[in-house]
Amino acid sequence: MSSGGRHDGGIPRGHLRLVSPPGGRSTEEDLRGANEAKIEKLRRNDVQRLARTRGLELRHSAHGYALIDSTRRPVDDRNDMSLDEVEVWLDQASTR
Repeated sequence: MSSGGRHDGGIPRGHLRLVSPPGGRSTEEDLRGANEAKIEKLRRNDVQRLARTRGLELRHSAHGYALIDSTRRPVDDRNDMSLDEVEVWLDQASTR
């Protein structure tokens, strides 16, 4: 007995095409945003690794980034640094 479907007794597969809602961003824009987020995350991980090699911890809050030393205090009493500022600080610290 045949069921009349094209799935031949297996699991039926749906073929849907993803479309964005009217007025929404296209799927290419969403992918681009995901790529930018991934690049930012990889960059943050690199800076975090660099900080660890210098005995520091990188933390993030609503204010920005902070480097925490071994006494659990922010370096230069700052907790509002950008990732660029943290990189510059770590580069300058390595030349001292």
